[in-house]
Amino acid sequence: MNLSICDIEGDFLVVSQFTLHASTKKGNRPSYIKAARPETAIPLYEKFVECLKKDSDLQVKTGVFGAMMDVELINDGPVTIMIDSKSRE
Repeated sequence: MNLSICDIEGDFLVVSQFTLHASTKKGNRPSYIKAARPETAIPLYEKFVECLKKDSDLQVKTGVFGAMMDVELINDGPVTIMIDSKSRE
């Protein structure tokens, strides 16, 4: 856990996923009203990818913004950490 992606010479996979911004404060049905609209989100996504490519020598692969995608991964390790920037417990 102490090594960065640069330390292990890994690759980036950048996939847009607005559902991470779901709010369930009002029941079980998630609300995405606070997620950025495509006209804001797409340039942010593209800028992030551009910065990764510029600032690292690592390979940067991307998904297709707004498309239905099946992403498969192998989680190498026993740790998954959810970070909520508003609740620092």
